[in-house]
Amino acid sequence: MKHFEQRFDQDGGDTLEYSVYTLLQQYQYTLTTAESMTGGMIASRLINVPGISAYFQQGYVTYSNEAKVAMIHVDPKVIETYGVVSKETAEEMARAAAKTAGTDLALSVTGLAGPDGGSSDCPVGTAYLGCYLRGSTVTKHCLFSGQRMEIRQMAVREALLLLKKRIERENR
Repeated sequence: MKHFEQRFDQDGGDTLEYSVYTLLQQYQYTLTTAESMTGGMIASRLINVPGISAYFQQGYVTYSNEAKVAMIHVDPKVIETYGVVSKETAEEMARAAAKTAGTDLALSVTGLAGPDGGSSDCPVGTAYLGCYLRGSTVTKHCLFSGQRMEIRQMAVREALLLLKKRIERENR
């Protein structure tokens, strides 16, 4: 028996992960993730969907700068030049993850969930999302407020929305 509470949101619509699954299936796209501040939460949401393994190839948790370089081959000069929490790093993470995994799509997140470590230039709640699709990457800057877990959950939701919208725009 299917668990409809996983498939449908409180308003009876498909959850984001099911919407993404439907699009991946429809367009036969493969996907990987490269997560820093979300620590695998995007991958965890995606694997709630039975059958996602046909499209979701793998997820990288690249929490440290060293992991970003070693696991997905992010150019360390990008991190050195722009900082780890930056549009450029999110873009490089998405591009590098797709190349490393050999997938059509990659979704990346880098940011600062707090509660410590923020500055006036990069306050707690800052996140950069990257979405690579077949040769080009779009990024999104977000500024969330709340507790650490709330910030991370909001980043996951926004990343999945970015992925969904990117696939839809590409296939209009």
